[in-house]
Amino acid sequence: MLGIVHIRLTAYGQRSDHVPDQPYRPLAGEAAAAKPATGWLRWLPGVQMLRQYEAAWLPHDLAAGLVLTTMLVPVGIAYAEASGVPGIYGLYATIIPLLAYALFGPSRILVLGPDSALAAPILAVVIQLSAGDPARAIAVASMMAVVSGTVCILAGLLRLGFVTELLSKPIRYGYMNGIAFTVLISQLPKLFGISIEDAGPLRELWDLVRAIGDGKSNWYSTAVGGGALVLILLLKRFERVPGILIAVVLATLSVAWFGLEEHGVKVLGKMPQGLPAFHLPWLSGVDIAKVVAGGFAVAMVAFADTSVLSRTYAARMKRPVDPNQEMVGLGAANLAAGLFQGFPISSSSSRTPVAEAAGARTQLTGVIGALAVAALLLFAPNLMRYLPNSALAAVVIASALGLFEFADLRRIFRIQQWEFWLSVACFAGVAVFGAIPGIGLAVALAVLEFLWDGWRPHYAVLGRADGVRGYHDVERYPDARLVPGLVLFRWDAPLFFANAELFQTCVMHAVDGSPTAVRRVVVAAEPVTSVDVTSADMLRELDKALDERGIELHFAEMKDPVKDKLKRFELFDQLGQDVFHPTVGAAVDDYLSDHKVDWKA
Repeated sequence: MLGIVHIRLTAYGQRSDHVPDQPYRPLAGEAAAAKPATGWLRWLPGVQMLRQYEAAWLPHDLAAGLVLTTMLVPVGIAYAEASGVPGIYGLYATIIPLLAYALFGPSRILVLGPDSALAAPILAVVIQLSAGDPARAIAVASMMAVVSGTVCILAGLLRLGFVTELLSKPIRYGYMNGIAFTVLISQLPKLFGISIEDAGPLRELWDLVRAIGDGKSNWYSTAVGGGALVLILLLKRFERVPGILIAVVLATLSVAWFGLEEHGVKVLGKMPQGLPAFHLPWLSGVDIAKVVAGGFAVAMVAFADTSVLSRTYAARMKRPVDPNQEMVGLGAANLAAGLFQGFPISSSSSRTPVAEAAGARTQLTGVIGALAVAALLLFAPNLMRYLPNSALAAVVIASALGLFEFADLRRIFRIQQWEFWLSVACFAGVAVFGAIPGIGLAVALAVLEFLWDGWRPHYAVLGRADGVRGYHDVERYPDARLVPGLVLFRWDAPLFFANAELFQTCVMHAVDGSPTAVRRVVVAAEPVTSVDVTSADMLRELDKALDERGIELHFAEMKDPVKDKLKRFELFDQLGQDVFHPTVGAAVDDYLSDHKVDWKA
């Protein structure tokens, strides 16, 4: 009897406050719009959407776009400042990427723009290479965006969208907790109105404590920023209330009405009027290697976050996920940002739920939001002149607090402590060495975690247990009966260079530990999904060593792709066709028949 198993996957690392609880209800006609495109249209989901756009969706997209604008402006400016570039470029990095993603991005509802998770890696490179010059800072950041965009586009075209799956959940938690800690520490000096030289998160925290102790903080700035932070956190539970907008407006009005700028409260100041212009970013004498490394790092972080959010909303909207097109869309948005005076961007886990809650139906919501921000720059650039830097820091701090993940780490500590400490090690790497080395450490730990699982896998000698069908681990079933003269050996991992020697040692140990003289070894190879050259050569040596002792080497349940590799490695013919059995039971029956052994299963 055949059955259908429905599997629901939830994106790891997703925080509970990212997505509203109300289920998405598709409008009439959206099912038809969800049909996959063919030909050149598959690379332009936005064009496909326009060709199938329904008039009934327009009021929803228009309203959602205008609501979204109330968050795009303060958040864009805040994350620009957190990334080490002037606030105006946060708006540039909002307008152009939203337009680019609307054309190339596959998600109907995802909102892209400056993001707190990218602030630390961008700042790490900008601080080193800009020498405090705002013009150099945006040039470096734009170069990083071009690198990030190029990496994402190439990865998407090469269908490498699976790469973000290389980071396990504990490692991702550790990395994101480290990023959140780094962002949080970087914004605290602005909250207290103190200037501190960038020297890494821990050193910055120590310098901040010393500066506060020496009375260098500006308490007017602290009061404005602290009040904004408290208000944002209090209003965060109300999804339809624009808490960030309310807090920023009240902070701006407080500075303007009470003349707090005269008391040392730093403000955004006048912003240039106009839209971003095309500009090919380039700086002579800059360390290109650091720019490329930083661009690659933010590409990985951006796509990891975007893929999580994209899969979450795709599941809610009952749409398929194309991670490769998502990479192309993200890459196009980053490339456009870099060519129009912007910096690296990612999906937003705070603005996307706002768009959904406001009724967004298609990518047109982001387009309307981008046009509204552009209108603000053209017709009211001085509207945010008195916006205090401490309030912008509060916006970033509130977002950074949302990046922390502790609840699930407690569960991981309870069920698998070594993975919990792996997460802690990743967090410490980011906190001590910074975001860019931190992501390298995260990838290295992920590779080591994978290799460790395959390096020392579980293996078992199998016997027949009464009352249980099949053959099972004799350590789990101590009363299991062994077949006289036969060793049934199961290896629960692929065979590759790191575990080849261990495999040979374990097989020989099982032979030496047999209670009867061994005539044949049968490797239950169903869990063996692959072999490489090193392990194939090991099998050749093992076959020879066993043959010298008068023992035959056979295999059961080996997959055809693995057999194909043995043929390519010129080992299949040496072993012989007759040593491969379809099942363990068939292998036992053949052994009993070949050696005339009287044994009943």
